[in-house]
Amino acid sequence: MTKESTNSTDNRITYNIQHTICLIGLNRADKRNAFDSHMIKQLSEALTDYENDSNLRCALIFAHGEHFTAGLDLIELQDKWDKGAFEFDDSQIDPWGIGGKLRSKPIVVAVQGTCFTAGIELILNSDVVIASDNCNFAQMEVQRGIMPFGGATVRFVAAAGWQKAMPYLLTGKVFDVQTADRLNLVSEVVANGTEYERAITIAKEICKAAPLGVQGLLSSAQDASRNGASAALANIHSYLPPLFHSEDAKEGVMAMVERRAAEFKGH
Repeated sequence: MTKESTNSTDNRITYNIQHTICLIGLNRADKRNAFDSHMIKQLSEALTDYENDSNLRCALIFAHGEHFTAGLDLIELQDKWDKGAFEFDDSQIDPWGIGGKLRSKPIVVAVQGTCFTAGIELILNSDVVIASDNCNFAQMEVQRGIMPFGGATVRFVAAAGWQKAMPYLLTGKVFDVQTADRLNLVSEVVANGTEYERAITIAKEICKAAPLGVQGLLSSAQDASRNGASAALANIHSYLPPLFHSEDAKEGVMAMVERRAAEFKGH
C-alpha cells in the first residue's frame, strides 16, 4: 500500500488492507482534510468495515497531504447539525465514540501538520497517537460560536487534567506538539515525515499480540473510562473464562515453553 491519494470527490476516505492492518486515509487534502458530512459518513463506514472484518487486527488512520485535519467544514455542515450528520445507529462505528456501536479493536493514528477541533477529538478516541514534530493543535470551537461536541469536554480534561486542559478549551488558542505531549494528547513525537512509518511499526506490533486478549483489554479500559474504575474492576474477571479456554491461550503457553514467537489465530 502507498500513501498516494485518489483525490476523488466521491472518495474522501481511502481504505486499504495490508495483511491484518486496515489503512484508513483522510483524503480531502485540498481542504486540509476538513470534515464535511460526506467525509464523516465515509470514515464511519471505513471504521465499521474494519470492525466487522475478523481478519483485521489493527487500524491505522493517517492523512493524505501536509495536514491531518483543519477540523470541521462548518460552512458545509451548517445546515446539517440537526439532520443526522453526527448520528450513528447500533450497527455503525462513530469515529468520535459518542454514539453508535462501541468499537472492540485498536486504532493507531499518525498525525502531521494541522490537527484542529474534530481532529483532536478523533485522536482522543484512539489508542496510540504518533505525532510529527511539526504538528499544531487547537480546540477552537469557542472561537466559532459553538463548543466541542466530539468528546473533548470529557477526554481532553481526563487526559490533561482540569487546570491544564481548560486554558486551551476555554480560549481555543493554538498550541504546539510539545505542549500536546505534555498534555498527554499524543503517545510519541517523532521527526516530521517519519510519523506514518512509526505508526505502521506499532500497528504491526499490535497485530502480533493475541487478538482476543487485545479486545478484552480494550473493553476493560473502555469500561473504566465510561463507567468508572469500580465498575471496571468489578467486571474484569468476566473476560477471563473465554480467554483462558481459547486456542490462543494454549498457543501462548506453548510458545513460551518452546521459546519461540507465538502465532495467534484469534480463536
